[in-house]
Amino acid sequence: MFIAVYEFEIRDGTESRFREAWLEVTKSIYQHCGSFGSRLHRSDKLNVMVGYAQWPSRDQWEKDHQFTNKLFEISRKEMRECLVKSNTVYKLEVSDDFLQTSLAVEC
Repeated sequence: MFIAVYEFEIRDGTESRFREAWLEVTKSIYQHCGSFGSRLHRSDKLNVMVGYAQWPSRDQWEKDHQFTNKLFEISRKEMRECLVKSNTVYKLEVSDDFLQTSLAVEC
């Protein structure tokens, strides 16, 4: 499994717009490009959000995914308008995995 970690620095006052646009872009990538989806996180830095995307392989992530989707295009434009800058911070291959989606016991 391949993981891409992105850092997004967003303009003041655009978090809601950015998050809505990010979700639509991410849904389209999931539906049309073969990703496993993504998570968006607030960081401890003002106006910096971090995205974590999972893919079956680096090859799948690097493919030239071409599809026509009006909502994707509109949302990607909206997302970009909210950005100061963005970059791919890490490109990772999973070496060991014990991430769970439910708790083993109540703490």
